[in-house]
Amino acid sequence: MHTVTFFPIGNADSCLIELENGRRALFDFADMRNPNDENDKRCDLAQEIRDRMGKHKEIDVVAFTHLDTDHCKGAKDFFHLEHAEKYQGEGRYKIKTMWVPANAILEVGVKGQARTLRAEARHRFIAGEGIRVFSQPDELDEFLIDRGIDPDQRRNLITDAGTLCPEFNLDHDGVEFFAHSPFAEREDGVIVVRNDSAIFAQATFEVDGEQTRLILSADIGHETIAEIVRVTQDHGHDDRLAWDINNVPHHSSYTSLGPDKGEDETEPTDNLKWLYEDQGRAGGLLVSTSCSIPDEDSLQPPHRQAAAYYSRVAKELGGSYVVTMEHPSIDAPKPLVIEIGTKGYAIRKKAGGAPTVLTSATPRAG
Repeated sequence: MHTVTFFPIGNADSCLIELENGRRALFDFADMRNPNDENDKRCDLAQEIRDRMGKHKEIDVVAFTHLDTDHCKGAKDFFHLEHAEKYQGEGRYKIKTMWVPANAILEVGVKGQARTLRAEARHRFIAGEGIRVFSQPDELDEFLIDRGIDPDQRRNLITDAGTLCPEFNLDHDGVEFFAHSPFAEREDGVIVVRNDSAIFAQATFEVDGEQTRLILSADIGHETIAEIVRVTQDHGHDDRLAWDINNVPHHSSYTSLGPDKGEDETEPTDNLKWLYEDQGRAGGLLVSTSCSIPDEDSLQPPHRQAAAYYSRVAKELGGSYVVTMEHPSIDAPKPLVIEIGTKGYAIRKKAGGAPTVLTSATPRAG
């Protein structure tokens, strides 16, 4: 059995995947809690990860889908980073392979956590080990050439959209990761990134022939997701956007569904409607890594109109829409732990020391 855990950290992302064979992948790390505020209900993310790691001090893959604060806060204090001794020492967790979009290496003018992680990504990419870079715009080649490195010597570290990530495979690990974004296309003879720079991926888990699919969407807007849908359909890979679990993008922001918030419910664009209503499988679970859904209009996400749409989709699929800061209750949010096994997924909580199934997907043929 595999587990996927989403953490209650407000409008921020962190998802820990623990595989049946003991390997782990962590998508984003944002320790948002204010330890000086006793009323802050967000979890202590660093401690939650430590508790789950046990004696293990290395994570197989840590993916930073992009370098915004709500996806990387506290990372430089938690992880052992290779590029500088001040980020090393006892108690820090090593990253076997770091996953980043190309923009995490190329971006200029970044500060704070983002600058530190950019330095780490650059260090690993220049050294030629311990990193996977998503998409290969021409600027990435120029980055290497400027440092006296033949770009062909780093091709094995780059994954293009529309391909599988080599760090995991179904036969050995019971999971595979298919990259959808960022993607680059040729324009006037130059390869350029045509969409948002964040990593958008599908994970396919398999247990005894039963497959369960998870979409990880980061903070991508509706225009980019529509392009992902278009490209995927053009290549005849609709199955690569099928899902049982969908971590909806940008903390249930309406901007990840369509251009208009709507009065009571956000109307998605056609491609987004297809993704959620046609590609969601029976019992589908939509997860909003966000603060509680407000009763009234709000400038920042989550937006009640987007939440209304996701809730309706979940109901029509016979599944659930779960908000991390509301699970299992608004007063006492806890990590959302999802077990993945031979009957699909099951959401559970600790009750009297034993796992209890709260919600489960409809059993399907593999």
